[in-house]
Amino acid sequence: MIKAIIFDMDGVLIDAKEWHYEALNQALELFGFSISRYDHLTTYDGLPTADKLKMMSLERALPYGLHRFINELKQDYTLERTYLNCKPLFIHEYALSRLKSEGYRIALASNSIRRTVELMMRNANLDAYLEFCLSNQDVSRAKPDPEIYNVAIGRLGLAPAECLIVEDNKNGIAAAEASGGHVMRVRDILDVNYDNLKRHIEAAGGAGA
Repeated sequence: MIKAIIFDMDGVLIDAKEWHYEALNQALELFGFSISRYDHLTTYDGLPTADKLKMMSLERALPYGLHRFINELKQDYTLERTYLNCKPLFIHEYALSRLKSEGYRIALASNSIRRTVELMMRNANLDAYLEFCLSNQDVSRAKPDPEIYNVAIGRLGLAPAECLIVEDNKNGIAAAEASGGHVMRVRDILDVNYDNLKRHIEAAGGAGA
């Protein structure tokens, strides 16, 4: 029986994929580098910035000494876009408020840094519905490793089979599946609505709240 829903953030609750893509390229272009949209969608989507930079150093000779500076710039550029663009979305506020009122426990597990997670959840008016949020700074291995979902499930004190994980990209889905939880795959943030969530809860074994 499902007792908790664990959400990814980017592409699930917040339509921030483009913000991350643009912000990283804005920082990279200062040094003559960039990530193509094809590579972003097929390879880098859902990975932490630090991992993306490591991959670029291995594959494209991006100097390792630039990683910290580029990462800091990218986070600043992402925050700028968040302040401008991140706003409440009724379908998400409605879905999370209904689920919480029905007794489901709700958490978030994101590959983004803590500062970004907290700002996006606050600006989207979703923080009040969440029991806790985990960021990539709360684990040693980011998605696609399942550690963040293992930690979330452990913190909830539940079995994996009692949790529904909502994910949108291959790295997050791989992490969710490896954790043993039920996985709801979404194409975009509009798929994350109350009716769709309830259908997946029922398909996973019904309500246990």
